[in-house]
Amino acid sequence: MINICLDDKLGNLWDVSSLVTDVTWKTSRIGSPSSLEFTLVKGGLYESRSFSYSNGDIVRLRFKDIDIFYGYIFIVDNGKDEAVKITAYDQIRYLMATDTYVFSGVTAADIIKRIAEDFGLRLGRIDTPDYVIPRMVEDGQKLIDIIDKALTLTLIHSGDNYVLFDDFGVLSLRLMDDLLVDFVVGDGSLMYNYSFKQSIDQDTYNRIKLVQDNKDSGGRDVYIAQDSANVAKWGMLQLYQKVDDDQNAAQINELLTTLATLKNRETKTLQIDAIGQPNIRAGCYVSIIIEEFGINQPFVVESCTHSFSGSHTMSLELKVI
Repeated sequence: MINICLDDKLGNLWDVSSLVTDVTWKTSRIGSPSSLEFTLVKGGLYESRSFSYSNGDIVRLRFKDIDIFYGYIFIVDNGKDEAVKITAYDQIRYLMATDTYVFSGVTAADIIKRIAEDFGLRLGRIDTPDYVIPRMVEDGQKLIDIIDKALTLTLIHSGDNYVLFDDFGVLSLRLMDDLLVDFVVGDGSLMYNYSFKQSIDQDTYNRIKLVQDNKDSGGRDVYIAQDSANVAKWGMLQLYQKVDDDQNAAQINELLTTLATLKNRETKTLQIDAIGQPNIRAGCYVSIIIEEFGINQPFVVESCTHSFSGSHTMSLELKVI
């Protein structure tokens, strides 16, 4: 059912499925590439001199005829024994490079296309957000951080949540609302262990304060949204941001409302261990049902680890967005 092939880019394609153990595929929604880690047992089927593997070689993983992972070897960990540990990453690994960009009047999709062209990355389906970013100046920043900032600005100003991922060898930008899987995980369905955490310690704010320089008065204009009931309950948790000079009052008030909606709530995270499903990866939505905590709603997958050692299992970190 599991198929792993190595391509040395010299015309040789090796099926090493029978030689690998401890296969793990990991995905994260923000800030890092997906990875494939496995152990290759030397001294097996391929003893010919032409069989080799090295950094930069292409690795393909398919499971039950489903395309799972396409990436490149970055780590070959050889030892005295017959086991070789190999780590491969998808294209997003190349977005860990740093560079300087200035963008004006662009969407997050435009930014991704520009960076992909500059760094020779392959593109697949790129959905275009409606929100146009007025200006971004990024000096010596990681490419992935530049893209994440663009996606965050899109979420804050439009409420639309997009996810960038490598879809078997091509970069894809998709609206997360379109990535709801068509089955349920929870009581009586795939899940065999879980933990649930509710927090106001990170990314929860019940007072939003935005300021803008006023060139005419020489002072600053202040815009505030506050939930007094939650302030009384949790204490004051303030988010302070300075907004661009070119935004008008209507735009700032719209931003204020959006931030208050996104931030004035508890952060709810779930950790779930379940029977593996190959179409679940970071960035998709999964419907979760856990009666003990009254949970019956979709959660976004923040990170996902699939293990193909013996039976196929997965560990999910999920979050309400």
